[in-house]
Amino acid sequence: MEANPKNIFTIKVEDGKPGKGGHPAVGPVFRSVLAKDGFPQLEPDMKTSWDVFRVAADKYPNNRMLGWRPLKDGVPGPYLWKSYKEVYDEVLQVGSALQQLGVQPGSRVGIYGSNCPQWIVAMQACNGCSLICVPLYDTLGAGAVDYIIDHAEIDVVFIQDKKIKEILSPNCKSAKRLKALVAFTSATREQIKEADEIGMKVYSWNDFLKVGKVNPHQPCPPQENDICTIMYTSGTSGQPKGVMLTHESHALYVKGVDLFMDQFDDKMTTDDVFLSFLPLAHILDRMIEEYFFHKGASIGYYHGDLNALRDDIQELKPTLLVGVPRVYERIYEGILKAVAELRPLRRVIFNALYNRKLASMKSGYSHKTASPFADMLAFRKVKARLGGRLRLLISGGAPLSTEIEEFLRVTTCAYFIQGYGLTETLGPSTVCYIDDMALVGSVGVPATYTEIRLEEVPEMGYDPLGVPSRGEICIRGKSLFAGYYKNPELTNEAIVDGWFHTGDIGEMTQDGILKVIDRKKNIFKLSQGEYVAVEYLEKVYGFPPLVEDIWVYGDSFRSNLVAVVNPHEENTMKWAESNGYKGSFSEICKLEGLKEYILKELTAVAQKNKLRGFEYIKGIVLDPIPFDIERDLVTATMKKRRNNMLKYYQSEIDTVYKKLETQKKAAKAK
Repeated sequence: MEANPKNIFTIKVEDGKPGKGGHPAVGPVFRSVLAKDGFPQLEPDMKTSWDVFRVAADKYPNNRMLGWRPLKDGVPGPYLWKSYKEVYDEVLQVGSALQQLGVQPGSRVGIYGSNCPQWIVAMQACNGCSLICVPLYDTLGAGAVDYIIDHAEIDVVFIQDKKIKEILSPNCKSAKRLKALVAFTSATREQIKEADEIGMKVYSWNDFLKVGKVNPHQPCPPQENDICTIMYTSGTSGQPKGVMLTHESHALYVKGVDLFMDQFDDKMTTDDVFLSFLPLAHILDRMIEEYFFHKGASIGYYHGDLNALRDDIQELKPTLLVGVPRVYERIYEGILKAVAELRPLRRVIFNALYNRKLASMKSGYSHKTASPFADMLAFRKVKARLGGRLRLLISGGAPLSTEIEEFLRVTTCAYFIQGYGLTETLGPSTVCYIDDMALVGSVGVPATYTEIRLEEVPEMGYDPLGVPSRGEICIRGKSLFAGYYKNPELTNEAIVDGWFHTGDIGEMTQDGILKVIDRKKNIFKLSQGEYVAVEYLEKVYGFPPLVEDIWVYGDSFRSNLVAVVNPHEENTMKWAESNGYKGSFSEICKLEGLKEYILKELTAVAQKNKLRGFEYIKGIVLDPIPFDIERDLVTATMKKRRNNMLKYYQSEIDTVYKKLETQKKAAKAK
């Protein structure tokens, strides 16, 4: 498949400028070639998120829209489906019920729970009534929920049954302001009574639909500049901040993807199916679903257990999978494990076919034409493990390693691309082109309605006018957020002269191809005055087979780096067996011998990657439990909460530093 055969993805609309008068240097401004004559205009009937859904429901009334797996005795059954017309009718009923409750246009309505059809019905009802949808992460605790309900002044919350207790918890003091809770199915009698005591009405889903059916109201469609949603980002420190996104920005996203997809021979059809498992409160999943609605395609929701995601994949047989790097790392590890279990001759054949297909793809062949023989003989089995129908895999949320991206491009018999964006940019600000191996390892080029440049960060030594061009990624365009809710100071800090400062550090080629290499805020200075870019080091140190995840730590009072490592359970147990150790995984992780071995592995990685002396890790803590949301160590998108990690591991970190100090004194004494 050929697209953009000259490989011209961008145009330069402004030259770079050196720093002057206290202003930092900036690199050239790049825009998508799709917007070379200016940003394309929206069609008159497609200017809001409500338009996207309304038009699709009229155009594809009988198409399958939303699918779910009902549980019977805890076991998920086959997918059941609602058509576009059925969903639209429900949306009108829920919207009517909200209006009957007296919820006025511009009011905030919360949605709290896992991805499911009711989530989307509630969201679209908000759109149709000019209400502002405020998603709540399913993984947020009562403290954050309490803050958001109060901060956003939410009137009604649509809620997953098992989350009702969070709202009714004594910790959720703002619940008293709510007019109603609407359960995704139903609440218990005790919960209804408890809510009634604080003046809150609780509805089952079916009862709420009846309210709307008996009291029909006409939709109250929004205007394009109205706020569609306030999406609170979980953040890695401090309270969540409310990102305001307009209806127009949603419509621009849909139009932009349409223009991007029109370049390719392979077209999206109404037969395409998306497996939704990233939180709908996450901008990436939300916007993928909006585009699927636009195309009249189908969305099936996972049944709630990420550890059993493969079962949902086999049942749904999706054509699109969207995940964060950790999802693809697990797929990669699963394939490597299966290959390692092959007989030696088959393993040799697999590797030979892999190298042949990779070489063909690098020489310009598409994944379909690179080696049909290799696909038939070896890679069709990988495809079958992923449901057998996958056409496209997308990775977002954080950079994925080049090695894994390359491997999945070859073995999945599907297109694989990365993108980059934030909640503030309505998701993808850059995107890769399919089948272009020159973009492997990058996050692509500016999206249709986006302009990008890099800005100097002198304290980190990043210069956008240097070679390579490096600096803070700044974004401008029509799809930016309208500001942080009730926080003009933070808005003015983030958006300067129309440019949104992302806090991410990028490297850009002279053709406008972007790599994300670091995070501006994740930098600290050691006592000797050296700056450490910690996210980069964590990527480097994450490669040894025994390392599942790693958090690198240092501060300005010490000269050495230390780390907390989550050992890879299967590989660690193999190491233990080969070294004569017995016991549970937790017991093995307490062994000094394992610590010494992993530290040597980390040192070897540092040497191989030519890290500077102060970037070497000198001591480690082993934690058999992966960094998790339950302990508040990571966000819902698996970004590390570094301040919380320090609090949690403080005593172990102090012990490691004391041990290093003792060793240092002993060495001096000799």
